[in-house]
Amino acid sequence: MRIEFLGTGGFHPNERRHTACVLLPDVGVAFDAGTSLFRLPARLQTPDLHLFLSHAHLDHICGLTYLLVPLLRGEIRSCRVYASSPVLQAVQQHLFSQALFPVWPGFELVEIEPGQQYSIHGVEIAHHPLPSHPGGSRAFRVDWEQDRHPKSLAYVTDTTVDGNYTEFIRGVDLLIHECNFADNMAQWCERTGHSHTTMVAKLAKDSAVIRLALTHVDPQHPEDDPLGIETARRIFPATELAEDGLVMSVD
Repeated sequence: MRIEFLGTGGFHPNERRHTACVLLPDVGVAFDAGTSLFRLPARLQTPDLHLFLSHAHLDHICGLTYLLVPLLRGEIRSCRVYASSPVLQAVQQHLFSQALFPVWPGFELVEIEPGQQYSIHGVEIAHHPLPSHPGGSRAFRVDWEQDRHPKSLAYVTDTTVDGNYTEFIRGVDLLIHECNFADNMAQWCERTGHSHTTMVAKLAKDSAVIRLALTHVDPQHPEDDPLGIETARRIFPATELAEDGLVMSVD
């Protein structure tokens, strides 16, 4: 399974990172629709797109408007957008209001329901609420079988690390987790509903995942190592800082 990081920044884009989107190109699944979504059509390997939204903050949904032209041109045959009812309402009533973006691209909206899983091209996608972020967010887990072996990944963004979802992500081959702040900014985590380096690394260790990719980096810090990656690796060695354009695989 290939995983492409189209956008790895939070809040707003900067010269180095656009905002959130992770694409599984070979099965036509993506998570979040930030400013990086303009990169998706050229990388999608299926005619249809299944797009899961963690929440309705602009840095995670504004890219939905970018899909209008690819859908009109037939570059993408169809797009299903999966999210909770409040998120879908925000997309319809606000992002695509007559005053802001008056043309509906023709998405099919699928309301996520508690306990519901979704089967798409051989992968199973489950979800879990993340209440610590203002307005709430949602984590996703993808499970599939490869060469008769179970494989998995989890996408967790816009949350402060707590025990709420540890079991949900336990043992995944790849944990993609937000890390908005370095440790020296830890005091902002609870106030903003985000996480810092040490707490994410400890979560990866405690939940026995195989690899960790840090994403959703504070856009005020475009430098090479905004999070203190060695701090994370001392706790959980198999840690990588995701960059826009990074391609990983779970084999």
